[in-house]
Amino acid sequence: MARRLFGTDGVRGVAGEVLTADLALRLGRAVTAQSPAERPQVLVIRDTRESGEMLESALAAGIASAGGDVLLGGVLPTPAAPLLIGRYGFDLAAVISASHNPYADNGIKFFGPDGFKLSDEAEAAIEARLDEDAASANGAGGTAIGRVRVLHGTLEDYLRELQTRFGDLDLTGVDVVLDCANGATYQAAPEIFRRLGARVTVMADEPDGRNINAACGSTHLDALIAAITAGGHDLGFGFDGDGDRVLAVDRDGVVVDGDELIALAALSLRESGRLKGGVAVTVMSNYGFHVGMREAGVEVAITSVGDRYVLEELRTRGWSLGGEQSGHIIDMGFVPSGDGIASALLTLEALRGGDLAQRAGMKKIPQRLVNVPVADRDAAMHSDRLAAAIERESEALEGRGRVLVRPSGTEQLVRVMVEAPSHEETDAVAARLVEVVVATSATT
Repeated sequence: MARRLFGTDGVRGVAGEVLTADLALRLGRAVTAQSPAERPQVLVIRDTRESGEMLESALAAGIASAGGDVLLGGVLPTPAAPLLIGRYGFDLAAVISASHNPYADNGIKFFGPDGFKLSDEAEAAIEARLDEDAASANGAGGTAIGRVRVLHGTLEDYLRELQTRFGDLDLTGVDVVLDCANGATYQAAPEIFRRLGARVTVMADEPDGRNINAACGSTHLDALIAAITAGGHDLGFGFDGDGDRVLAVDRDGVVVDGDELIALAALSLRESGRLKGGVAVTVMSNYGFHVGMREAGVEVAITSVGDRYVLEELRTRGWSLGGEQSGHIIDMGFVPSGDGIASALLTLEALRGGDLAQRAGMKKIPQRLVNVPVADRDAAMHSDRLAAAIERESEALEGRGRVLVRPSGTEQLVRVMVEAPSHEETDAVAARLVEVVVATSATT
């Protein structure tokens, strides 16, 4: 069955319009009915959006109506879900969040008893049950009724997991700024950094239900950059709304993206014997990352864009580290999910008291990404003229950079990405390719 509701990261849309209370209830009922457990124990956590409480109540009602017991974990970062599954042996977990999206959006994603997000097949089966539920007058009638209760101490459980992993990390004297995006990390991030000895300045830690990701967090770093450079801090970290990704800013106000953070982590984990195999990254990773890893002798696997594809590659190969340029970093040695707080601590562990501004691991080269609107993305991508232009530019950049032209998965766009040794060459190559895409689109 083709999936209609589930995207690459669960069900997501405008709360109350696409993601309604009714849909949340039916999702809760369907996912519980899919569980092989006789009385599924289901953890539910959320971020700080104003719609979270509504969806939490509806989802819990659906789970209970299908005979599952609901454990409400409150506001926690997404990676707390698989960690708590491991600690308590839950059968399922649901995270209510739309990650880095504006407050009006929300989403629901599910984790199975192994701590991994549900497979495509499982999500398709849930959608099939939704259709059956809609066609049935009595829904899950006759099923035993589950209970709903608050699970106390979940924040401390999550902090304990972080402290166990990074207990040897002494941050005494480190002056760090944390931008919590008014989201799920607003309590956990400052607390763990303080416990490890850091001097912490916190931004965007007063969520009101609507200010999540609003001019703050990993997608809006201007305020964090200004705070670091004005205050003379050592470095800073910006998390996203659900806490599964992070970007860093060094003392000079320079943004350090996921590629650079993964490179730092790879070398550090290899040195300490914690790196299993190589590193998995997406096609969007900077050419400089590949050069740096090749020079260090670290094998790299390339996946499609999306953290779920990185995770699949890591599982298939039995590797431990991977991620995306956006700051979604997965360390399977800790949790099978991106974890922004753990990734920030992993960065500091890799620095070993050093300066992020003097980081090693890779040297980024200029990158230019242009989204080109087209009438038919597939027709444009099948153009012989475009194929010839891509081949010509790729040959000219061989050994120095690269070209990547791909269709958007959700919009009528062709994405043109170019990396070259200089900004001038990068812009020139991108301009020539964009011109071909536009001309090709006009004739298709």
